[in-house]
Amino acid sequence: MFFAIALVLSAPAVEVAPPPRLVGELMQLKTDTGMLHGTLDLPAKPGPWPVVLIHAGSGPTNRDGNGPFIGTDCLKKIGRALAAEGFAVLRIDKRGIGVSALALGKEEDLRIDTYADDVIAWVAHLRKDGRFTKLGYIGHSEGSLIGQIAAKDAKFDAFVSLCGPGRPLQEVLREQLKKNLPDDLYKQSDAIITELQAGRTVKETPKDLAALFRSSIQPFLISIFNRDPAKLAAEMKAPLLIVSGSTDIQVTAADAKCLGDANPKAKVVSIEHMTHTLKFAKETNQLAQLPSYKDPSLPLHSKLMLVLVEFFKPALGAK
Repeated sequence: MFFAIALVLSAPAVEVAPPPRLVGELMQLKTDTGMLHGTLDLPAKPGPWPVVLIHAGSGPTNRDGNGPFIGTDCLKKIGRALAAEGFAVLRIDKRGIGVSALALGKEEDLRIDTYADDVIAWVAHLRKDGRFTKLGYIGHSEGSLIGQIAAKDAKFDAFVSLCGPGRPLQEVLREQLKKNLPDDLYKQSDAIITELQAGRTVKETPKDLAALFRSSIQPFLISIFNRDPAKLAAEMKAPLLIVSGSTDIQVTAADAKCLGDANPKAKVVSIEHMTHTLKFAKETNQLAQLPSYKDPSLPLHSKLMLVLVEFFKPALGAK
């Protein structure tokens, strides 16, 4: 899935041959700790084109929107759909994930600002490429926060927060854990979050919480707990679109409201029956939504691309 495919088209001499379309052109970005990798989807029409950088959310989610326990292809589907509408799209594996795994360095050295710095570097790389004009950004889930942190230096021409948090992560995390953990385990997690929020690491964590609060990830959590998405949204200079799903069981409509209230110029759209994986589901229980997390063949919610294209075309000037 990570190989470039070039489709070279020929035409009769009396006609102008259409340009080759590249689907899945690979891009690399050199960093001090190794190469970062991405996939570039290009429109069929001749360039130059506006370009959109897509950043995945938290955890081991790759450029396509997939991970060890989920298979959605949601980001790949957005990339291909936007390319069909005249936008070039770069989908990246963040450092430590997918093909960018070797660029991680030491996990204990990772901060949310590390990811933001990588976004700034990717943006600089794209702006030097003569094939591209204006530059937009889509941040899915935590990718929204990462883009917000990068925005001051990246100077995006348009920004989409797609199911992005509107409150500090510790608030969202507490909300999620309270729903899914037994009372005693939640109390222990709450105490750990309180310490991390104060900037103090925790030496011992319960075995059942080790994956979430392992010692090597605690500095990263401290760095992200210090960021307020609403405050960052208020500082956003670029046109801002805030998209949420009514059946999102990970990030709620309250988050979109926080972002929208912080930036009155933003456009806020709630898509009925859209999940966190950007698929259709009427119910909000985990069992009913399991297919949207496991079946990459399921299409994107039918209204999502309409909303994205309607926003990006005037903001970025697609042909």
